[in-house]
Amino acid sequence: MLGRTAYRGRVDAEERAAHDEHTVTTLERLLEVYPAAPAANSLAKESATITPSQARIIDAAPFVVVATVGDGGLDQSPRGDRPGFVVVRDERTLVIPDRRGNHRLDTLRNVLADPRVGLIFLVPGLGEELRVRGTAVVSTDPDELARHEVKGVLPASVLVVAVERVYFQCARAIKRSRLWDSASRVDPKTLPTAGAMTREAGGFASDDEAAAYDAALDKRQDATLY
Repeated sequence: MLGRTAYRGRVDAEERAAHDEHTVTTLERLLEVYPAAPAANSLAKESATITPSQARIIDAAPFVVVATVGDGGLDQSPRGDRPGFVVVRDERTLVIPDRRGNHRLDTLRNVLADPRVGLIFLVPGLGEELRVRGTAVVSTDPDELARHEVKGVLPASVLVVAVERVYFQCARAIKRSRLWDSASRVDPKTLPTAGAMTREAGGFASDDEAAAYDAALDKRQDATLY
């Protein structure tokens, strides 16, 4: 359930939107804003199953974002590993191992409450992204876990995704963001650290605690990837 503060914030936002003449609240108005929607070629990019070409993209992807919805709202969670870690079992089924993480279980809790999922696959250097929509279940099938063993470690579970639609996104977002351009890389030292963000969120009582967390973070993460 949404907390009282989050619920009040959502209600306030909805009330403000209802009184804002520029807020789009109907499909009719949306189509007035986008009179050319949808572009004909965008519809041609969508398929009901995973095509051979799409399977090659998934096999090359070391990174996927998993979007879910549950009682607490929406969530987007990154998943990453060596290319091929997401397995195309067949043209309608994907399997995603749940590697070691923070154990919040946001994605898995949501899937138990609502099986709908959305995926977006990224391949470094490739402009196009691949979007997948479907439903998922959490599985602890020993045979399936064994297929995803890495360095002698099994995932605790896997997400088995029943694919409903697959769509490849054009490269405009990647081109605009220059995501893969080396010149656009940001020096991490110019941005807040994990410890600093945790401190601001109330997770640490002092700057010293945050600094100690940051000092040990890389080594701890490398030692606990699997």
